[in-house]
Amino acid sequence: EGYGLHHHRDALAQAGLRTRPLAVDDAGARTEDLPGPVGAGAGAVLLTPAHQFPTGAALTPARRAAAVDWARSTGGIIVEDDYDGEFRYDGQSVGALQGLDPDRVVYLGTASKSLAPGLRMGWMVVPPGLLDEVVAAKGRTDWTSSAVDQLTLAEFIRSGAYDRHVRGMRLRYRRRRDELVAAVSGRVAVSGIAAGLHAVLDLPAGTEAAALRSAAWQDLAVVPLSFFAHPDAPLARREALVVGYGTPPTSAWSATLTALLAALP
Repeated sequence: EGYGLHHHRDALAQAGLRTRPLAVDDAGARTEDLPGPVGAGAGAVLLTPAHQFPTGAALTPARRAAAVDWARSTGGIIVEDDYDGEFRYDGQSVGALQGLDPDRVVYLGTASKSLAPGLRMGWMVVPPGLLDEVVAAKGRTDWTSSAVDQLTLAEFIRSGAYDRHVRGMRLRYRRRRDELVAAVSGRVAVSGIAAGLHAVLDLPAGTEAAALRSAAWQDLAVVPLSFFAHPDAPLARREALVVGYGTPPTSAWSATLTALLAALP
């Protein structure tokens, strides 16, 4: 995707793969523009369809269908990163793309957002035809995943405690999102807030650099939207900040909002 995590691009580059950007707009990645058959076009596409990172758009049904049609017609693979699908606040949950074609989609999930990043636990739902290769690749890089952590998470899910925990966290984060939107209302435009733990604040032209300097002075860890741009993406310059609202402890949340307002133009 034209905007995305550099960790994804770095991992693919280290595996010897070349990536090309797929344009992103208010309806998510432009999957109708996926290039040609495997070999001449692309062999795989990495998407964040439930909540595009970092713009926050949800992939529309038409574009979901276009992605699956591309994979079926070309033999390509879709890698679906559902990094924060538990936290959707407006409307019904967005179904996984993997459900449309389990043979062509690799589904990735993580406990980093719902539990803690330090747990270092994620999961993959892999097409049967790729399973042996994925298991072998994991064994070469990470064969010591904690059995205790896995069994604890399994019991957490089986007992229903995980679901109760996520519901409670969803209410807490929705409250924070609403407070953030209310605080910046009239100052900047906010987008990408239907789900997840971050928002995109669009700034008046020519103010981004000053806002970043002021945020650093306020000890706020915010980054420009351009930080997440694919280096080859022909993106129009968009002055905006990506602001996370999941990290500050409750005791510091009010002060964090005050500091953010002081940093904005």
